[in-house]
Amino acid sequence: MANETEARAAPKPQLILANWHNELDSAHLYRYLAAREEDEQRASLLLEMAESEERHAKVMERGLREMGVRLPAHHISFQTRFLKFLARIARPRVVYPLLHGAEITGTQDYAAQDESTAALASEERSHARALGELSVRGAGRPEHWHRSAGGGTLRAAVFGVNDGLVSNLSLLMGFAGASADAGFALLAGFSGLLAGASSMAAGEYVSMKAQRELFERQIELESAELAVTPKEEEEELALIYRAKGLPKIEAERLARRLSEDPEVALDSLVREELGLDPRDLGSPYGAAIGSFVAFALGALIPVLPYLFGAATWNVGLSLILSGLALFSVGALVSVFTGRSVLFSGGRQLAIGAVAAVITFALGKAIGVSAGL
Repeated sequence: MANETEARAAPKPQLILANWHNELDSAHLYRYLAAREEDEQRASLLLEMAESEERHAKVMERGLREMGVRLPAHHISFQTRFLKFLARIARPRVVYPLLHGAEITGTQDYAAQDESTAALASEERSHARALGELSVRGAGRPEHWHRSAGGGTLRAAVFGVNDGLVSNLSLLMGFAGASADAGFALLAGFSGLLAGASSMAAGEYVSMKAQRELFERQIELESAELAVTPKEEEEELALIYRAKGLPKIEAERLARRLSEDPEVALDSLVREELGLDPRDLGSPYGAAIGSFVAFALGALIPVLPYLFGAATWNVGLSLILSGLALFSVGALVSVFTGRSVLFSGGRQLAIGAVAAVITFALGKAIGVSAGL
């Protein structure tokens, strides 16, 4: 706390001056975007954000004058001109994601500066949230393209099977190229299955555990903000609903009603602001088990012919089974990509074939050099 106070006690005029230019640029750009917006509610929200940025600029201007800094003439930056150009040749919605990131950066920068500037961070954060909502809403994606959590689980399972299939097929083709005994190939296949599946499960567990802890921390911070500054959170919720297209009065009325119950308010903020379902943050154990099973199923397919003992057709049958499986996995992937079944299946088959050929050639070269 002492270091933070000292940092804010000695603001750098150059940094505040740069922020002053940025605020004026933002105000200019928001007004330009509002003029090109087809949606009246979004245009109104952009105008309010422009007015807010102008107020921020005046706060900084006053601080600079008190420090004896002479304000230079403001000129629109190249970045702002470029964003205006993008909005003109396309639509404002193309610019919103870029501005979203800029507002987030501004929030972080302002929070570390002098008290008058740090006080503006909350409004910058509100702007970032509104722009994030405008980015999603302005993308024009129909509802039927949205995928549920179940769809995400299925997608992860399909790719897990694919990983196991390609990696173990490549491993076995390497042994086949080296003319290894079928017993060694079988041992290698099951070793690859267990090692790969265990590695995938461990990685998925750690990843999901970290993600869940991050989400829980975000919810805790949101709960603390709601307890300390309930009015500000109500205003942010209203801002989000306005970005979704609700008129200002209706958005404020809805936010006020939701804020009457702290639990409902927190649930709404978590869903709308963070995009999370507080009752479904993901299970690390479920993700690990699912990843293990999916990889193991895929990795088992190339090994199946070797379970019936040594035979000359082991390699050929393994290739046939793996080829059919690769095409089927590619066909399933087309559900998520929107590509044709033939294209996705053929592409996946080609990728698996290239990997198998490369490892077969490497195995052959190693086998020859080793005298196998």
